[in-house]
Amino acid sequence: MVKIGLIREGKFPADNRVALIPSQCKWLQRKFPSIKILVQPSSHRCFKDKEYEMAGIEVKEDLSEADFLFGIKEVPVADLIPNKVYLFFSHTKKQQLYNQNLFRTILQKKITLIDYECMEHEDGQRILGFGFFAGVVGAHNGMMAYGKRTGQYNLQRVYLQPSFRQLIHTYFGLKLPNIKVAVTGSGRVAHGLLEVMNLLGIIEVEPDEYLEREFSYPVFTQLKGVNLYEHKINGGYNREDFHQHPANYKSIFHPYTKVTDILMNGIYWEKSMPRLFEWEDLADPQFRIKTIADITDDKDGSVPINLGDNSMEDPVYGVDRKTRQKTAPYLPGSIDIMAVGNLPNELPRDASRYFGEQLIKYVLEDLIKSPSQVIEKATMVKQGQLSEHYQYLKEYAGI
Repeated sequence: MVKIGLIREGKFPADNRVALIPSQCKWLQRKFPSIKILVQPSSHRCFKDKEYEMAGIEVKEDLSEADFLFGIKEVPVADLIPNKVYLFFSHTKKQQLYNQNLFRTILQKKITLIDYECMEHEDGQRILGFGFFAGVVGAHNGMMAYGKRTGQYNLQRVYLQPSFRQLIHTYFGLKLPNIKVAVTGSGRVAHGLLEVMNLLGIIEVEPDEYLEREFSYPVFTQLKGVNLYEHKINGGYNREDFHQHPANYKSIFHPYTKVTDILMNGIYWEKSMPRLFEWEDLADPQFRIKTIADITDDKDGSVPINLGDNSMEDPVYGVDRKTRQKTAPYLPGSIDIMAVGNLPNELPRDASRYFGEQLIKYVLEDLIKSPSQVIEKATMVKQGQLSEHYQYLKEYAGI
């Protein structure tokens, strides 16, 4: 018998998503009698304890008997059970300082850490993630913020809707002004952004057309790597070379700052990569962007004026163009920033259902039967030891 435990999210602010929803747990136990699922009780999970119990899943506080412990966000250090196998988003692969103590404790307690973020298909595409729903919520919130700034239309908050389907209903009859929206990226986040652009009836145009003219209706353009970066010497762009040698590239986004009202940022970013623009660009009177939905959400990252997260309840803040200080949103002389680290929490049931489907389809069987290459590459720590692919984390781990 293989026992899977769904742990209660302990990070603050509390995350309300879950790796497997009640109907998926019921299906797994029925299809695979050798699997038993245990659920730790939670008062803030998007699926209530009673929903799991009605699906025939045992709800209990002590999960120490479980072979695998599934979470979503980082597990508080005090809650880590020694010698266990954990799966969650640890946010440590980039050597994030705020999770260094967590990572070191995982090694000290001889835990095996399998990170969802590190699970990839053969071609390098991520297997698991909430990016699509982060894009959906981020796009909605960005459009909502621009509406509040201009007073030209009104969008309700996402979390007031019980489902994505209900959210779509709120778009019916909404008339938007003749805005121009730049969408960056090509992954799951970008797909979520594009979904909302299409649902709102915003028309897609090619990047060159977007740069050259104004329109009598709302438009957006999607900017991928080739539209955002070029090699400093030869002026070209090669995706693989860019990711291997990002310092050899520079941003070519600047012309878009002069024709864009709303920036929806969904690109992957690391410290060695060029930013889309710099602080100094804000001094240019032609800098037109009024609202930035930074779904990528790297503080001082691809969007340098991201000064850090706000909360799901209060997702937007302003940044003064001259003083560079955080302000209230929607003020004259400021740019509005929508930056939230857990955007999918506004559509938790839909996001959890999608995540669980991918987990069952691509991960669970390999995890339980015999670790595949996917699982091995995603195993950052095995029984308290750094895995082969993560030896670069020695200093970070205090080894």
